[in-house]
Amino acid sequence: MLKQRLLTAAILVPLVVWGILGLSTHYLAGVLALFIVQGAWEWTGFMQWRSTALRLVYVLLVMLGLLAIWHFIPLDALNDWLALPVLSLFWWLLAMVWVLSYPRSVRRWSATPAMVVIGLLVLLPTWLAVIGLHASGEQGPLLVLYLLSLIWVADSGAYFGGRTWGKRKLAPEVSPGKTWEGVASGAVLSMVYAQGAAQVLHLPGNQWPVFVVLSLVTVVFSVLGDLTESMFKRHAGIKDSGSLLPGHGGVLDRIDSVTAAAPVFVVGLWLTGLTGNGVS
Repeated sequence: MLKQRLLTAAILVPLVVWGILGLSTHYLAGVLALFIVQGAWEWTGFMQWRSTALRLVYVLLVMLGLLAIWHFIPLDALNDWLALPVLSLFWWLLAMVWVLSYPRSVRRWSATPAMVVIGLLVLLPTWLAVIGLHASGEQGPLLVLYLLSLIWVADSGAYFGGRTWGKRKLAPEVSPGKTWEGVASGAVLSMVYAQGAAQVLHLPGNQWPVFVVLSLVTVVFSVLGDLTESMFKRHAGIKDSGSLLPGHGGVLDRIDSVTAAAPVFVVGLWLTGLTGNGVS
């Protein structure tokens, strides 16, 4: 399993980096849309739908949502597309409450209509946040790469920190393997990484603390995204969202952290004014 994971990662990581830095926003939008559509298919597994036709209807709904965003929302002006990530932020705050109160919270979100809406609030803002950030300016692609690498760094720190020092369970009912010590290790490593990234991005020195704090908040929400997907999988009785990526499960298993982190990061850039201070 470990060899399979490493092989898949060795192929995917260079492709992701090349796609972010080498493709135009239009082409990247199309590539990311394919992953979001696959994520929509996997989402129907959380709702335990067995009908292929019904699952395809939901996939079509997500596709129409992506097309509507692309057609009607100008991505080159942050203020014009920020509403959806802000709405997503409210959803993630609610998700935090549900994760902390699982399994008592199941009755509040497990009904099919609720899961249909939640899927839209998870998938569509993720695509918009990443593509909008990519199109936000000269450093847009670098910011997208930073966002993803920040999550990878935090995940790595959490994994090794958890294995070394992990004792206290973070959310035992949702994800028994995660510990407070692991999360703390990932947070510390991500703050160190953020300071280095601030220099690479030529951020003014007086903005470094704000950027580091925003990065830390983004990492916290990335953990929430991971826990939320784990909660849905646990309720549905499945281990992985899919099997598209050998050793890594499905698309949602790979982007669960990004679904929460990306909207928070772009909203944070706007709220802190970093979008106008050399970052993008």
